[in-house]
Amino acid sequence: MEVKIGVLHTPREIVLESTLSPADVEKSVRDALAGDGVLILEDEKGRRVVVPANLVAYVEIAEADHRRVGFAVGG
Repeated sequence: MEVKIGVLHTPREIVLESTLSPADVEKSVRDALAGDGVLILEDEKGRRVVVPANLVAYVEIAEADHRRVGFAVGG
């Protein structure tokens, strides 16, 4: 699962690969926005991303983009 977090006043977005389901990521975002105001997500390697909820511009949740490597021979 690929998660992109846009942060206010920052030109780059935070991108991480998560093992959470889309519903779990959405719940974490909702809880952070409604609760104490800190969004904490963990990537598939165990690293944590902590973002103050008042600086979250958007969160995009999508299936991971599996990039193809190599060349295809058409026929």
